[in-house]
Amino acid sequence: MEEMLFFYAMRINAVTRTRGKYLMTADALGQFVAYCKKIQPQTQQDIKKFFEGVVGFPYDKELLLQAYLFLNITDLFPTCAELLLFEKSPIADYTDLGKCDFVYLTSYKKLFLIETKFIDTEATGATERKRRNKHRNKVFEQVITLKSRFSEYWDIKLEELECGVFTTDPEIDWRGNGVNVVTKSVSIEKLEKWRQNYNYMNNI
Repeated sequence: MEEMLFFYAMRINAVTRTRGKYLMTADALGQFVAYCKKIQPQTQQDIKKFFEGVVGFPYDKELLLQAYLFLNITDLFPTCAELLLFEKSPIADYTDLGKCDFVYLTSYKKLFLIETKFIDTEATGATERKRRNKHRNKVFEQVITLKSRFSEYWDIKLEELECGVFTTDPEIDWRGNGVNVVTKSVSIEKLEKWRQNYNYMNNI
C-alpha cells in the first residue's frame, strides 16, 4: 500500500509538470476565499470557541485531536495563517468527492490541506495492528486524493497546494517523505495531559 501511495504521488507530480502554466493568481485565490466565506461564515474567534468547547467536553476523540491541531497550529504547521474551511468540501457542490478536515491559507498565500486521524496506539493484538496500519494508509490516501481533486476543480497547480497529516501515531512521521506530505503527531498520553492543562489554565 505504501508503494502504491508513493507511485500515486509521483504520478500526480509528473502530471503537474505538464498541466496549467499559471501559478495561483490573486483573483483565483480571492475566488476560493470568497467561496470559503460563503459556506463557512464563522469567524476565527467563533471557531476557537467551538474547539475550546470540545476540549471542555471531549465527547469525540477525533474532534479532540482536531481541537489540539487548531489551538496549536502555529507550533505544528507554522506557515498556516488562517483557517478557511473545517470539515467542508473544498470542491463546490461536490460533497460526495470528500470533505477536507482543514484548509488553511498560509503566510505565503498558498493553500494547505490537512487530514487528521485519531489512531488507537494503545490497543493490542493482531487485529488492532492491522486496523492501525489501515488507518495510516487511509489518511495519506485521503489527503493525496483531495489535493489532486482540488487542483483539478479549481485549476490550481499542485505546487501551489501543500498538504499535511496529523495523527496520534508517531509511526506515520516518516511516511510523508517522498510523497510531499508534511506529517505531525501527538501521543494519546500527551493529548490527554494537554486537555487537562488547557482546561485548568483557561478555567473551562
